[in-house]
Amino acid sequence: MIEAQRAASPKRFRGIRHSCTWDASPAVKTATRGIPPGLMGDSAFRAGLRSLKGYGLSFEAWLYHPQLLEFASLARAVPDVPMVLNHIGGLLGVNPYAGKRDEVFQVWKRGIAEVATCPNVVVKLGGLGMVRCGFDWHTRSVPPTSTELMEVTRPYYLHCIEQFGPTRCMFESNFPVDKLSCSYNILWNSFKRMTKDFSATERSALFHDTATRVYRLGS
Repeated sequence: MIEAQRAASPKRFRGIRHSCTWDASPAVKTATRGIPPGLMGDSAFRAGLRSLKGYGLSFEAWLYHPQLLEFASLARAVPDVPMVLNHIGGLLGVNPYAGKRDEVFQVWKRGIAEVATCPNVVVKLGGLGMVRCGFDWHTRSVPPTSTELMEVTRPYYLHCIEQFGPTRCMFESNFPVDKLSCSYNILWNSFKRMTKDFSATERSALFHDTATRVYRLGS
């Protein structure tokens, strides 16, 4: 399978993305059907990830925030494979997590801090426009402005930047999924507002350099 994909797109095939989404509550839908609990701790799954090193490929993880410690364990067990944490760790704010934003934020913060101790992991800053995050922007008659968006999302993104550093963070759009909450331009303007006081080097890393390095663009 990997050989066929490399042959089909030798200059664009950079890594494998796999959904590991699972939650103890049956009310929380998984992003992909059939994901078992504890997948990231499974020995066969980890062995498969180790094989990516020989191909020079990275691994992208899509999971939910209660699984962050499990992901940190995986990253430590497979340290030679570059890993990308999608959507700042899959924040949940619906069903059993609804109305518990402060509690969820503290659990998420601790999980992000743990993952950040793994040097082989970088994080994508984005994805908070998804309905499952619980901000309910999709229910508004008028979508949020870039300033409103920035004010609500800033604590999450700045915590990631603080823990990982700009060289291990990259902004993402997650479109068209996030289109339910805001426009593409509004999203990127919120990122620009959020980082207006950052240095030119830090902004370059967040908006361009980290992604270029991680995905080996131009090589």
